[in-house]
Amino acid sequence: MYWSTLLALAALAEAAPAPQGGGGTGGGTTMLRFGCTQVVIDRIDPLVTPGQAPTSHIHQIVGGNAFNVTMPTDDVSKYATCTTCQASEDFSNYWTANLYFRHKNGSYKRVPQGGSAYQFSDRFSTQTNGGILVYYVSAAPGKITAFKPGFRMLSGDAANRKAIANQKLQNCFRCYTGPNFGGDTAAPCQGGSVDHVGLPPKACPGGIRTNILFPTCWDGKNLDSPNHKDHVAYPTSGPATFLALGGQCPGTHPVRIPQLMLEVVWDTTKFNDKSMWPSGVQQPFVLSTGDDTGFGQHADYVFGWKGDSLQKVMDTPNCMGASCSTQVPVRQTIDQAFNCKVGAKVHENYDQWFDKLPGVGDMPMKS
Repeated sequence: MYWSTLLALAALAEAAPAPQGGGGTGGGTTMLRFGCTQVVIDRIDPLVTPGQAPTSHIHQIVGGNAFNVTMPTDDVSKYATCTTCQASEDFSNYWTANLYFRHKNGSYKRVPQGGSAYQFSDRFSTQTNGGILVYYVSAAPGKITAFKPGFRMLSGDAANRKAIANQKLQNCFRCYTGPNFGGDTAAPCQGGSVDHVGLPPKACPGGIRTNILFPTCWDGKNLDSPNHKDHVAYPTSGPATFLALGGQCPGTHPVRIPQLMLEVVWDTTKFNDKSMWPSGVQQPFVLSTGDDTGFGQHADYVFGWKGDSLQKVMDTPNCMGASCSTQVPVRQTIDQAFNCKVGAKVHENYDQWFDKLPGVGDMPMKS
């Protein structure tokens, strides 16, 4: 579905009377979409390497202020007192790798992030000055089971350097064709020539956006697994496209969960001067893991919604954006979000020029 068509349908949904209640009413697809400012940039990862500081690479983290080197495995919302997300009842944490520009002299500079496109009358998400845009999709309201307290999962593989089957439906990079999100006319990861499975092999006139989609089937028993992946799965037919229900869930993972997608926008335009690029490269960017392919893009998720807030939204049909229904949790202002912070555990100046990537050091980058 083209993004412009979706916006038109969403406008009709927003204009319609709000459905009463929730809990299995059925109806049209719901897409909860809201921005989150950064709560901290730090070199820790409580999901993959709990208790370790520093870890091998830097992340940007958004969400609740319970984020720490080690996090509780029960209800995270009980430990957080604020959140950087527009949905004020969402104390979850979401984190992704940072992007760096590699200069021809061998030094590195963190690429600044920007806000998101103005859609669904949502000013908050255009003002985040970085952070992450979060989507929760319920393609079958009343038949989607929201995550449970203690739930966590990982999408992608930081060590991967080669494209895998169907990867473009899980991780993709959009090469904006001009300013103001130029070329943004299709749904995420369905943009034809503007969407790439790896980092775009050229200068992008309007910057780069990354989308990371998580599995949509759960075993119904385990809130986590040793590799943070085995308790969830994609449908038997493969990953569903954005906003779609997809095929049947496998028998081992019969419970449908929301389609969670994270979106990050990088302002790469100040680095488009190819005279600054290393010789012989198609593009000069590298993830904070040392990955110059983009195939190792990944994201971490620790669920922390308060009570049954998320379930109510997932049960509400025809809801698009951050403020389309009385079932959408209370929203906070951008100033309230910016006031929620966590102190860094590893003290590094992440915005200086580096001789080598923090944590990755002199490890060779494998293409």
